[in-house]
Amino acid sequence: MDIVVEHLTKRYGPQKAVDNVSFRVKAGEVLGFLGPNGAGKTTTMKAIACFIKPEEGDILVGGYSIHEHPEIIKKNIGYLAENNPLYQEMNIIDFLEFIAKIHGIPKYLIPERILDMIRTCGLEGEKHKLIGELSKGYQQRVGLAQALIHDPDILILDEPTTGLDPNQIVEIRELIKRIGKEKTVILSSHILAEVEATCDRILIINNGRIVVDGTAAELRKQAQGNEILKLGVQGGSVDDIFEHLFEIETIDSIDLLDVEKQLFEIQSLPDTSSVKAIFDSCVRNNYYITELTPTETKLEDIFRDLTLH
Repeated sequence: MDIVVEHLTKRYGPQKAVDNVSFRVKAGEVLGFLGPNGAGKTTTMKAIACFIKPEEGDILVGGYSIHEHPEIIKKNIGYLAENNPLYQEMNIIDFLEFIAKIHGIPKYLIPERILDMIRTCGLEGEKHKLIGELSKGYQQRVGLAQALIHDPDILILDEPTTGLDPNQIVEIRELIKRIGKEKTVILSSHILAEVEATCDRILIINNGRIVVDGTAAELRKQAQGNEILKLGVQGGSVDDIFEHLFEIETIDSIDLLDVEKQLFEIQSLPDTSSVKAIFDSCVRNNYYITELTPTETKLEDIFRDLTLH
């Protein structure tokens, strides 16, 4: 199912939590919703899931409007809230049976759906335990199971790895990637590695507005602009190497990073590459290259640039 968000605005008192936001999520896509705390991610996700009603704008889920057909949309969405509310005194099987009944799954199908969720979410060894006895990682798995039990087309996950240890984070990410092959997924996070590891596309929101939309590679390319190279050269003096490098027409600037190792940072002119010309110059002058690597703009740097003003 496609999701189309059109001019979404939601206020809490005088403050706009979401300010005229528009975007589209294609069926089968895993969208990473990225932004600092308080940026408007959760509000947008709750509006898509029909938990809150916006003052302005509309959201179409599979062609149905949240204003006109919220009951149809809710049947097609699985939602995992950030705080993952679970009944701690229930065991996993009883809890999933309870959720299945709430979703109106026919009684004869419920045992099969519970077993399917236990297998999918890796809960076989824990299925008879009380939820309150489970680790945070396994409680997140139960949260995913309850979000998936009615087989929704769309899965909305709000900060799904909050509070997990590194091993649990990797496990939940792998689980989300597997689920994402079959469903449309919106995943919110303020952790960059999270969205890069699991998502096809990244949407960055700040102060209630979308500031960027694209893949991780596109964001880096957009931010980087000019080619930046780290170059190590031996076989000549620093001054001679500088002189010969400056003869290359595509080079815009050269900075010396390390005198002893003779490491340079080279920035090329826009839309040009200096790699071949550097190599040819070194061959002509009997220098040898110890290092020649592109300097990649980090996603963290892009995120800070976009959200700290």
